Amino acid sequence: MKREIMLGLLPPGAALTELELAAHFGCSQGTVREALLQLQEEGLVLRNGHRGTQVSQCTEAEAVEMFRVRQQIECSGVARVMGARRMSLVADLRELLAEMVEAAKAGDELELASHDRDFHRRILRDAELPALDPILHRCLIHNHRFKISRSSAPRDLVATARRHGAIIDAIAEGDVTAARDALRHHIATIVDLGPSVFPDAAQ
Repeated sequence: MKREIMLGLLPPGAALTELELAAHFGCSQGTVREALLQLQEEGLVLRNGHRGTQVSQCTEAEAVEMFRVRQQIECSGVARVMGARRMSLVADLRELLAEMVEAAKAGDELELASHDRDFHRRILRDAELPALDPILHRCLIHNHRFKISRSSAPRDLVATARRHGAIIDAIAEGDVTAARDALRHHIATIVDLGPSVFPDAAQ
């Protein structure tokens, strides 16, 4: 279900019923209910009691605010990380980048996006701000969904993966300003939302 929502195969507003989903996937309604609760936590579906469950909307207005929230969390987080950087961080990020590149070469955009989310959450983990992780996770999910929905032509997935290299280099050098700037630029240029959203971003 998550794959179909992220790829737009289940469009915003589509009704989801536990009985039909259980038959479609060949599983119990309890399993479907658990899956829908997880999707609700990620903001991909809305559960409205007697009105049932629907795929959530994916609007530009919401995407803009989530990009802004994400940028604030990550740029503040990386500054904390650089103050007491753990030895394993750079190696972990390089491993995640390699996994992103592998998924990109296989043409699996959703697997690439999954590793991408792990990459950014790995940085925040060392900031020791655990209450912000679910907020960042939801922002990342919606950023990826919005980006996929805005893609009208095939993208260079390998180039998308390798964009993360500049972030790793800045962290490896121990340069707080460079790391924060690399993250800020990375987030601001994921999709072209125009200078009114991120006025200091060079596309």
